[in-house]
Amino acid sequence: MTSNAAAKDLAPTGIMRVAVMYSNPVLAAGHPAKGNLRGIAVDMAQALSRHANLPLKIIGYETRVSLLAGEWDAAFAAYDTQRAGIRCTAPFLETQGTYLVPPGSPIDTIDGVDSDDVLIAVSASSALDLHLSRTLLHARLERIPGAHGAASLFISGKANVLAGLRQQLMKVAPELPGSRILDGHFMAIRHALAIRAEHNAGYECLCEFVEFAKSSGLVAQLIAKNGILGVSVSPAA
Repeated sequence: MTSNAAAKDLAPTGIMRVAVMYSNPVLAAGHPAKGNLRGIAVDMAQALSRHANLPLKIIGYETRVSLLAGEWDAAFAAYDTQRAGIRCTAPFLETQGTYLVPPGSPIDTIDGVDSDDVLIAVSASSALDLHLSRTLLHARLERIPGAHGAASLFISGKANVLAGLRQQLMKVAPELPGSRILDGHFMAIRHALAIRAEHNAGYECLCEFVEFAKSSGLVAQLIAKNGILGVSVSPAA
């Protein structure tokens, strides 16, 4: 049973508004404007609604920037302990960030990307952008709003490399025949639930739900149901 304080944090308007970034193929598919939004995040939001006994409204966002600026009560987001004003639960799902290179590229390793003459297209303010901004020593980043925008820049030939989730890059690669996804990865991306930092009771409820979802096998079931390859369930907190 959700406490009154948790219910106030999670549904201050009477309805729990859960944010989902529909451009992330690990968590979602379809489009809210078409009424066919689906995927792991949608299924988990519905399970959270039942767990908390709160009515649900799912709100779709295309980019991390628009999501962070939006009005929501809980959100599916990349795990990040350095985002001011936001608290994340422990991760529930893990995937990989890697690179796509165009036909004929001499780059054949992850480490080989970090060179002075390399321009990397990446979704602005994404977990990928934040990680690469902290770790790259030589390569430059071209930050474009949204994964689709970054992919379009790369396909147009205006960037040497595209950074993305492996699942995103698998969809982009056929649009540029001969392009290659590099072996390995430059980061593990862990997905979690997020809430505004001041909502302590709601945060505790989300943490409880995430641990239940992992230990009960729910996350594993949703991975299988949605046919998402190359991901794993995060360990218990």
